[in-house]
Amino acid sequence: GKPTLYGSLTRRGLSTEGVPDIAASEAFVVREVTKKSILISCPHENVSTKFLAPYTTFCRIHQKSITCLDISSGGGLGVSTSTDGTMKIWQAANGEIRRLLEGHVYDVNCCRFFPSGLVVLSGGMDAQLKIWSAEDASCVVTFKGHKRGILDTAIVDRGRNVLSCSRDGTARLWDCGKSACLGVIADCGSPVNGIAVGTADSSLNLGTPEKAPSEREVGTEGKILLLAREDKKLQGVGLQSRQPVFLFVGSDAFNCCTFLSSTYILAGTQDGNIYQLDVRNTNAPIQVIHRSGAPVLSLLPYRDGFIASQGN
Repeated sequence: GKPTLYGSLTRRGLSTEGVPDIAASEAFVVREVTKKSILISCPHENVSTKFLAPYTTFCRIHQKSITCLDISSGGGLGVSTSTDGTMKIWQAANGEIRRLLEGHVYDVNCCRFFPSGLVVLSGGMDAQLKIWSAEDASCVVTFKGHKRGILDTAIVDRGRNVLSCSRDGTARLWDCGKSACLGVIADCGSPVNGIAVGTADSSLNLGTPEKAPSEREVGTEGKILLLAREDKKLQGVGLQSRQPVFLFVGSDAFNCCTFLSSTYILAGTQDGNIYQLDVRNTNAPIQVIHRSGAPVLSLLPYRDGFIASQGN
């Protein structure tokens, strides 16, 4: 709600240790400079940010914006999708391209490795969900059932079942072995931008299924599915019961969500808010973090905290 403060940094020289001497314009202060980082603060607004140099950069994998990426559990391989229309598997150590995954029509929105690191799950604007072999780039399974583009996916336990959400407002559970839809977990009537599945706190009532679950459902018991919705709502649903657990209304469309633990969850909105909630009581957030008005695009638990990426 205040006017934006703009500033510039000027490099004045280099110290004997090879560290740049950097000065900031009015209203900003350079607190600390190392070979790998610059810490800048704005005392007037009581904020500071540390800018880190990349550890390494791979600029030859894609020609345009990268929309999604994942690293295999062993850390050896990366998979990524881009607005250049490609999905590629590459060596995480040096960025060397290993496989090109071709088969989706239109853009691929999301990609992730199964826990084994040998198989990739992807979802595209063609409303198709596909499973690929990372070893020979073949498409092993294609799931059809969504009416519009798939926006996010999740894998249940070791991956006999997977989940997807779509612009058509639904989240679906799929059986990989028989390439069949096991059910619509939620129908929100509004695009579902992101999902996350996690083990629920034991004190949480996840509801009971209306009919006995299929024996093809593996690992859904005791799990809760989070839905980040376009209509400003964050919803929790019992994965096995398909029953609503909570509904939280935020300040804008929810783009992404993740679990910090079995009790604490995070979700990010289009207007730059990151909500931390306790699933046992979602009436009021534990905290709301607002660094800038830029959309929160992805969230990832990391050590004792989390990493957030924003559209700025």
